[in-house]
Amino acid sequence: MKCPFCGTDDTRVIDSRPADDNTSIRRRRHCDQCHKRFTTYEKVEAVPLIVIKKDLTREPYDRQKIEQGIVRSCHKRQVSADDMKSLVDRVEAVIFAQEGKEIPSSYIGELVMNGLKEVDAVAYIRFASIYREFNDVGTFIEEIKKILDT
Repeated sequence: MKCPFCGTDDTRVIDSRPADDNTSIRRRRHCDQCHKRFTTYEKVEAVPLIVIKKDLTREPYDRQKIEQGIVRSCHKRQVSADDMKSLVDRVEAVIFAQEGKEIPSSYIGELVMNGLKEVDAVAYIRFASIYREFNDVGTFIEEIKKILDT
């Protein structure tokens, strides 16, 4: 592993442990040349996942799109960054547990909506209004009634 400070290949691992999410390994390294320490993370390379969009186009899976949608939905709500990250992690875990290499965006959207429903009802309505393309106030009211009934 190259040292990010001096660029030499002469580094060694001084500590290794599972990262917080238990899906990667955190390694503390020491450079024998400049004597600085740095951290690296080792993660299993996943099979590339393709998302099938509503218009049937395909694109590579992008975790950031899920994160951005959740952050926008939770804007000015009392949802912590840890809760949002946890929701993204749960959605991603379900997605990658699937057998196939392709997954419909509608499935991802439903997972996010179900997670947001548990975290914050207003964030859920915000996400659902964009995802399900609410066209009028009646649709909003119907969705709010569903939440109130449960």
